[in-house]
Amino acid sequence: MSRLARRLGVSDAVVIGLGSMLGAGVFVAFAPAAAAGGGPGLLLAVAVAGFVAFCNATSSARLAARYPESGGTYVYGRERLGDLAGFLAGWGFVVGKTASCAAMALAIGAYLRPGHARPVAILAVVAITAVNLLGVHRTARATRWLVAITLVVLAGVAAVGLAAGPFALSRLGGLAGTAPQGVLSAAGLLFFAFAGYARIATLGEEVRDPERTIPRAVPLALGLVVLIYAVLAVVTLGVLGADRLASSAAPLADVVGAAGLPALSWVVRAGAAVAVTGVLLALIAGVGRTVLAMARRRDLPGVLAAVHPRRRVPHRAELVVAAVVVVLVGFGDLRDAIGFSSCTVLVYYAITNAAALTLGADPARRLPVRLLAALGLLGCVLLAVSLPLASVLAGFAVLAVGAVWFGARRLLPRGKPTARTAKR
Repeated sequence: MSRLARRLGVSDAVVIGLGSMLGAGVFVAFAPAAAAGGGPGLLLAVAVAGFVAFCNATSSARLAARYPESGGTYVYGRERLGDLAGFLAGWGFVVGKTASCAAMALAIGAYLRPGHARPVAILAVVAITAVNLLGVHRTARATRWLVAITLVVLAGVAAVGLAAGPFALSRLGGLAGTAPQGVLSAAGLLFFAFAGYARIATLGEEVRDPERTIPRAVPLALGLVVLIYAVLAVVTLGVLGADRLASSAAPLADVVGAAGLPALSWVVRAGAAVAVTGVLLALIAGVGRTVLAMARRRDLPGVLAAVHPRRRVPHRAELVVAAVVVVLVGFGDLRDAIGFSSCTVLVYYAITNAAALTLGADPARRLPVRLLAALGLLGCVLLAVSLPLASVLAGFAVLAVGAVWFGARRLLPRGKPTARTAKR
């Protein structure tokens, strides 16, 4: 069986993780989360989502070090919990994240050309797929530049909001009257923004020394993003207030505008497009690797298991993912996709934590890894069922369709297994 090349070090993995997370929360998920949780509810939601993500990241890092191959929880679930658990994780990830890809592409179009968002989104998908097909080292290199630009823009917005904007701590509100259900719903929506660290694990087959690299890169990338999101949540709330933030289509541009610098809004819009491009770049790469892993085990058509002989990338899988994303761009809605994706991805990480619980204790780690896995499992389930009802119903309907497909396939003749499935 063709293997992917191990070309990514710690810094590359951290950059890909940052590129997968920065942008989604600030430019896309903050507004609906603020609508669900209110002022102080948004700040609490960042903390809750960050903690659940930390638990998931710890479990993901342990499992990725044990199983350093493409596929993430699809592989871990199969190995630790059985074929059905692994299939549901992979199915939910591929479907949910493909919808996320479409949402991210639409966000790029909305920021760059609001009146022509869909054509711009399609062009973005085509360009990003071309970069990914050149090789994962090119993906990491491009993501590094995108992350650098994004950090400069976000730092500038924070500085303008604090120094020149009408920032007031009173707009953050108090905890009195904050509904737990609103906080949990907002945290579930914000989880959409934190889930990008999984891209490091799904690229596990392309990471050098994965037993050390992945456990170091995942918490480092996540910790940096939690800090950045917390600062920007305080700035946007302090300048705009909860109501204006909840209704804003471009919160950071509005922060600059409120500071009396509307001429800089185009810079923020360009920075938003760059940030979301970084998310989409890493996201398409991650979904393609999960499709590759599922195709290797015949859970998806085996023709998708091909690896390009020179570029060492799953070119067929990525082309199919890109084609589906282009179709979805024609019908997708950004806010609806956030809730749907959050639901399926929270189930994905619930399976991650359940798989990590089977690893037992780890004397080499100072953290209580089994407790964190249990808390992560509980947190994922709680946040998933706290999402808007339409998102919960859509997410679990997709998982049910996947379970039916899995059962039906067991009644059909199996194709010739790959070397890996034969070994199993």
